Order: sequence, then structure tokens, then C-alpha cells
Amino acid sequence: MTDDHVARIQQEWARERPDLDVTPQGVIGRLHRLSAHLTEQLCVVYRRFGLGEGEFDVLAALRRAGEPFERAPGELAAFTMVTTGAMTKRIDRLERDGLVARRPSASDGRGRVVALTAAGRELIDQAFTEHMRNERRLLDDLAPEDAAALEVLLTRWLARFEL
Repeated sequence: MTDDHVARIQQEWARERPDLDVTPQGVIGRLHRLSAHLTEQLCVVYRRFGLGEGEFDVLAALRRAGEPFERAPGELAAFTMVTTGAMTKRIDRLERDGLVARRPSASDGRGRVVALTAAGRELIDQAFTEHMRNERRLLDDLAPEDAAALEVLLTRWLARFEL
């Protein structure tokens, strides 16, 4: 076992609760800590573009929608896994900054859609390019075969939660 923060926690629990199997902490604890480190590294790029993680997610969801780069607010909330209230706050900020615009839906007279503005599209294209460079830099710490194996494992495990 590696002697890191998680290993020390496991050793303490094993000493205090020898009746419990603490080996799951080896995976879950490290994933949790790694997630925090990765999120911070990703947010560095978002901040360079004046965005938070949530605003980046909204702009990215709109950009990947393809022409005309718009989605309903509820769809955006589902894609970014936040409540509609949280989505409204994100859209308000992005609209205030001129990156998105709200308009009535062409297909649903009562509905509204959120669309990227030209400034929003330009910003997300730049931010996403830098985001991909950053993710590549982070993954380059792993051997390519390790990164590929990790992707397979994580995909299989995540599918158990998201089916």
C-alpha cells in the first residue's frame, strides 16, 4: 500500500476498527481527493476566461448543441446536473455578461430557449481549446496505456450508476 494521506487514514481506521474492511477507502478516498485536485486544476482555466465551472458547463452545452447553439433551460439543467433554480442563476449571469440570450422557443409558444451570442461562442471556443490542452497536460502524467485502462474501468463503473 502506498504511504499517502489515504493510506494513513486506512491504517488508523484499521487500528481503531479492525472488525471493518477499510480497503474500499483506498479507491474511494483517492478518487475523492483526486477529484478535488482535478477540479481545482480545471477551474484555473475557467477563471482565465472569467468563468466559473457552472458557467463554462452552460456555454459548453450550448456550443455542443450545434447550430443554432441553443437549448431549453430545463435541458441545460439536466445536461449540467443542477436544479432549474441554479441554472437560472447561471443563465442570468451569462446573459448579463452578453454571452447568452433568452428568447421564445420557435417550437413551443410558451417555452423559452437560451442561445449563445457571438461573444459567447467566441469565448467558449477559446476556453474549450485551452480546457482540452489543460486536460491533456493532466493526463500526460499517466502512461497512455494507463490512461486508456483507467478510462475503460471508470466507464464500466460509472455505467452502473447511470443506467
